[in-house]
Amino acid sequence: MPDDGRAVSREQAMSELEKLDAGLDYHFLDTGVAARKENALRLCQELEQVDVSDFEAQEAVAKRLLGSTGEHVYLQPGFRCDNGKNIHVGEAFLTNYNVTILDIMPVRIGDHCMIGPGTTISTVGHPLSPAGRRAKLARGEPVIIGDDVWVGANAAVMPGVVIGSNVVVAAGAVVTRDVPDNVIVAGVPARVVREIDDDVDRGSG
Repeated sequence: MPDDGRAVSREQAMSELEKLDAGLDYHFLDTGVAARKENALRLCQELEQVDVSDFEAQEAVAKRLLGSTGEHVYLQPGFRCDNGKNIHVGEAFLTNYNVTILDIMPVRIGDHCMIGPGTTISTVGHPLSPAGRRAKLARGEPVIIGDDVWVGANAAVMPGVVIGSNVVVAAGAVVTRDVPDNVIVAGVPARVVREIDDDVDRGSG
């Protein structure tokens, strides 16, 4: 059996960033954690200042902000994130206005995905304990989204969720559990309301 005392001691010796990256409770006002967020905020601000008609310049800033992208990526005004480097998207990724991705942990999104206006994708949660919230603690879980996913306006995708390919998330839905391929989900919490056909030949790339 593991020595719980040693495990606690190791955790106490970790920096708050190390705790964050390990998926442990961390103090979100820690200076190292805050510095990571400030870098993302600066690049989001830079993106906002690019001429709205200069798509090439917008794309260049977006590629500096995000961890990895396909050849083309489109971030409409109002995009915000916590880190940026934890966001990995495929080809032709598009966000509409005022999308927030709280990427303290990795967010991996496939090819040809569209994220509707006002949507939040979050990898961060806080304790149910009021003492834990007063201590400014948080903990992260990654989010994975497949190919050809359309997330409707004002939806929310919660920490730890895996969404399959060819999924439509209805406007206003709150996704709290994994979603299989080829379905529409709707509601709070989101549930499968119907299956949909996949008319893409995925063997052709």
